[in-house]
Amino acid sequence: MLIAGNWKMHKGPGESAAFCTELRDELPDAEGVDIVVAPPFVSLHAAVAELEGSPIGVYAQNVHWEGEGAFTGEVSRWMLIAAGAAGAIVGHSERRQHFCETDETAAKRAHAALEAGLGVIACVGETLEEREAGATEAVLRRQVEAIAVAIPEPDKALRIAYEPVWAIGTGKTATPETAQGAHAFIRSLYPVAQILYGGSVKSENAEELLSQPDVDGALVGGASIDVDSFIAICQTAARLSRS
Repeated sequence: MLIAGNWKMHKGPGESAAFCTELRDELPDAEGVDIVVAPPFVSLHAAVAELEGSPIGVYAQNVHWEGEGAFTGEVSRWMLIAAGAAGAIVGHSERRQHFCETDETAAKRAHAALEAGLGVIACVGETLEEREAGATEAVLRRQVEAIAVAIPEPDKALRIAYEPVWAIGTGKTATPETAQGAHAFIRSLYPVAQILYGGSVKSENAEELLSQPDVDGALVGGASIDVDSFIAICQTAARLSRS
């Protein structure tokens, strides 16, 4: 099971260091659970420094597919490796919505990162309009097939995160049954090792979501910004892994 905290555009280096120190001290061993935090680029170094020697990994929130070049505002996989990052999130719905990310560019990012030895959390999910139109499976099929074209054989370092866009930052959460159905469908399309659920995951609903048979962890947004909340979710995952 994997629990990943996506901090989005929160926490500068000082805040990140303090958060990671507390996380490291409170979770010295969460047996059966891999834990990752994804700070903003400017805070990667601080997070890596504080978590050095611990089992908690640090991911970036994005990565470009080219090794270098005239791509203002982007960061290459080699830069992430030099900064000590263990992986990257790609294709997050906010990147798709606000920064013109496409299925194809998200897949290119994932492929490049995996080739460099980085872990990847590749995000897929439908909008409210698409769900209400009955297009959830069509959207997931299109997004997952773009990943499968770029990465025909699922890499063990690749995870897919199902994040229904209508449940991100809205307080709405897919029911456990809805999450399970989407995860099972994704797995039928592409046999990736782990599929995470992302969409208003919090300590209050983590157990029922993580208990679903095809839910292999969580990509946590807002609840990962508060250290106590994130620790509680990680502890829930560890308890479920032991049972």
